[in-house]
Amino acid sequence: MILTYKNNDNKYDNIKQVLKEEFDMSDRFILKLKNNKRIFLNENLAYVYTPLQDKDIIKIVLDFDEDNSNIIPKKIDLDIIYEDAYFLVINKPPCIAIHPSMLHYDNTLSNGIKYYFDSINLKRKVRPVNRLDKDTSRINYFC
Repeated sequence: MILTYKNNDNKYDNIKQVLKEEFDMSDRFILKLKNNKRIFLNENLAYVYTPLQDKDIIKIVLDFDEDNSNIIPKKIDLDIIYEDAYFLVINKPPCIAIHPSMLHYDNTLSNGIKYYFDSINLKRKVRPVNRLDKDTSRINYFC
């Protein structure tokens, strides 16, 4: 996946501001993009504090392997409602936690998704887009 931003209105001084404001990226994720050389300005590798000019085009390449070894894979039946190259939408049953914790180390939705990712050889972190309480049943989005 490639995110693109064209600087038409000059409302940002540098690339980092665009990543934080337009794409709502965390400092940790921006650092990961920087370390993996995934930030480009006008097709050239760029630094996050590179100043922007009018009509500059920023591209962020999100296709890279990520370490997800912090989650133990466990086979869990997943009710997958939708899936494409970027999103996995799951109908969350009640009484299952979203992510591992002290009380739920290996019996969470994230453990099941990690197992699924391993089965399709996908090296990505599990990133819940929304989070529900353990006892709540609804649809969850992951990317």
